[in-house]
Amino acid sequence: MDGSGGLMLNIFASNKFKVPKPDNERNLRKCKWMSPRENDTAVEGSSRNRRNLKGTDSTENKGTLDGSEKKRARRDDKPGQTSQYGSGQVFSSLFRKNPDIPKLMASNVQQTKEDVFSIKFFKELNLHPFMISNLEKQMGFEHATSVQAKAIPVVMKGGDVLVKSQTGSGKTLAFSIPIIQSLQCAQPKVQRSDGVYAVILAPTRELALQSFETLQTLVKPFNWIVPGCITGGERKKSEKARLRKGVNVLVATPGRLVDHILNTSSLQFWKLRWLVLDEADRLLDMGFEKDVAAILNAINSQSEGCQRLLLSATLTQGVERLAGIALTNPTFIDVAKDEAVVLPSTKDQSNYIPEEELLSTKPPPVAEEEDFNFTIPDTLEQYYMIVPSKLRLVTLFALILSKSTRSSKTKMLIFLSNRDSVEFHYNLLNQMLCPGGKENANNTGLKIFRLHGSMEQKVRRDVYEEFQQKERVSCCVRYSPPWTVDLHLVVHEDVAARGLDLPDVDWIVQYNTPGTPAEYVHRVGRTARVGRLGHAVIFLGPSEAEYVKTLQGHKISVKAVDYNEILQTLVRHAPAELLTEEHFNGRPPKTMEEAATRLQKKLENYVHSESDHTKLAQQAYHSFIRAYATYPSSLKHIFHIKKLHLGHVAKSFGLREAPSKFKSQGPKLTATQKHALQQQRRGQTHGKGKKKRSDTSEFGSGLDGQLASPKAAKMTNQKRKMSKQRKNFGRIDGESLDVREVKGIGEQDRGSG
Repeated sequence: MDGSGGLMLNIFASNKFKVPKPDNERNLRKCKWMSPRENDTAVEGSSRNRRNLKGTDSTENKGTLDGSEKKRARRDDKPGQTSQYGSGQVFSSLFRKNPDIPKLMASNVQQTKEDVFSIKFFKELNLHPFMISNLEKQMGFEHATSVQAKAIPVVMKGGDVLVKSQTGSGKTLAFSIPIIQSLQCAQPKVQRSDGVYAVILAPTRELALQSFETLQTLVKPFNWIVPGCITGGERKKSEKARLRKGVNVLVATPGRLVDHILNTSSLQFWKLRWLVLDEADRLLDMGFEKDVAAILNAINSQSEGCQRLLLSATLTQGVERLAGIALTNPTFIDVAKDEAVVLPSTKDQSNYIPEEELLSTKPPPVAEEEDFNFTIPDTLEQYYMIVPSKLRLVTLFALILSKSTRSSKTKMLIFLSNRDSVEFHYNLLNQMLCPGGKENANNTGLKIFRLHGSMEQKVRRDVYEEFQQKERVSCCVRYSPPWTVDLHLVVHEDVAARGLDLPDVDWIVQYNTPGTPAEYVHRVGRTARVGRLGHAVIFLGPSEAEYVKTLQGHKISVKAVDYNEILQTLVRHAPAELLTEEHFNGRPPKTMEEAATRLQKKLENYVHSESDHTKLAQQAYHSFIRAYATYPSSLKHIFHIKKLHLGHVAKSFGLREAPSKFKSQGPKLTATQKHALQQQRRGQTHGKGKKKRSDTSEFGSGLDGQLASPKAAKMTNQKRKMSKQRKNFGRIDGESLDVREVKGIGEQDRGSG
């Protein structure tokens, strides 16, 4: 250095800030002479740039920090919070720039209690000996539940009945036993050709199937009583054949029953004696108001003196208005309050029921439900977790793995807000937790199901039956430690949220928050049924913490769980193969942060490994945003889309890009398809700027790239040809005719015609 006049040779090597060895001289990128002070400045600047590169969060919105905040953020960066994995790939941190978790004060909420079991035996309820024997030997029931002990005698006396009881209390048997008991002793003896004596309306196909199976078991000693079931998705031709042969007790969904009322002449209600509206509040909020009105009017026109029963776990104002329209002086049974009173009727049942009157029975907004306190089973333990959006996905995996230890035999329902999210999480869970696919599911002991309203009826029935009959059996697999979990993903259409009795469900995970507290009650009601122990946990974002106070205002007590405790289980329970990284030479993670980071990277690598996986994640992201915008106005102060950090939300779907980089895009279109789509969009506006109603669901992703039908495209092409013909009209051999001559020709033609 002395001989160089105070200069030193500064060498920058590619990818290495070190002086290369002489044999690597060809790898040198740049060499120059500079003073020691210049060298120190250059090294400091290079180190700062490298730190900035590591601290880049690709899923966070740019321009949210000013200069001073950026410097402070760089100062606050800690080693290990960000990481860079080979090939210049930058992986953003999970534990930086997350919003603060609000601290909620513990509140002692006294939940409304309801005794599930009574001291009465079924033999004390004046039932047929064969009925009692069937209940004890075939169904395993000796004691009646509280709702059964109170409702069965009242229903058998006659008169309309309104029943309110908590979920999982045995309401199906409360109305099925009196119906079968009365039919088996009827004189003259009931025959199949007599037609329908009882109609049971259920809001979903799965609930209708469950009620039908219960009736099939009840009528085994009385084989001359024939139950039947008609639901959407089944072949109408075979249903018509069954109705022609004769069905005495008919279980149906509203839409399919209206279809048969209009188109099946053999379906008559002249001998109808019972009409049951099961899960009445669900019948209202699923859009069945018109169907229920049509059914009531058809029954009123043919049957006189029909006994009506209305059952629900939540008694909202909408249910009360429906009871005022459909019931006559009903006996109201509230099991929680241990009372049975007769309510005065406000409607003459012989009159026609306008659809508009029944449409007003929609459930009121949350603000009108403040006076309603819901009944929760005492054996249900309820928790909530406030989780930052970036950590939601790894926390879900950690929760599943924490319940899947050697001694655990777990069944779990996970509720999501839309079908695209169901498909995304179902594929991701299968790939990560059951890499061998369905063939390896039996070997690993892991079985994952999915269920949403867009699935075919046969597939939905197979899923329901398989999950219902699945025994919780733990088995040893190649993962360490051995674990097993039956996992069932359910969408916000809530086809499994009401009335279904799925046996031995241990955990309810509400990954996406429900709307009203009533919806929350029905979701958690899939566990802790008939006195069994159950658990429920709901995921909330930091901006959604106030929803806990909303639940507490309805006498629903939930306990806080720290998500860090759940993530800590990744170090203890996560399979080694799930967290193995070549970058660490097979070394297991030592900290919770390291384990979560490795898992998130593995999930993101899968999402970005193929374009189909990325597209599915983007669809789920867009559908989540659309579903989030549909919360009722009374909850907008809690669930508002402006409170979401869209970049962090994208991280929860395994996406690395900022949301602006994956806008909704459909498949590539041909010129004809583009023209047809443009014509279709132009036709969606008419009048003074009014838009036609879109057929796309509010929960859809908008990425399906649906095009106009071939018939519409053909019509558009014809219009285009006609337009060309109009332009060429009046041209003969390249010469233009006088407009007056063309007009004259037209007049002559009309005159001669």
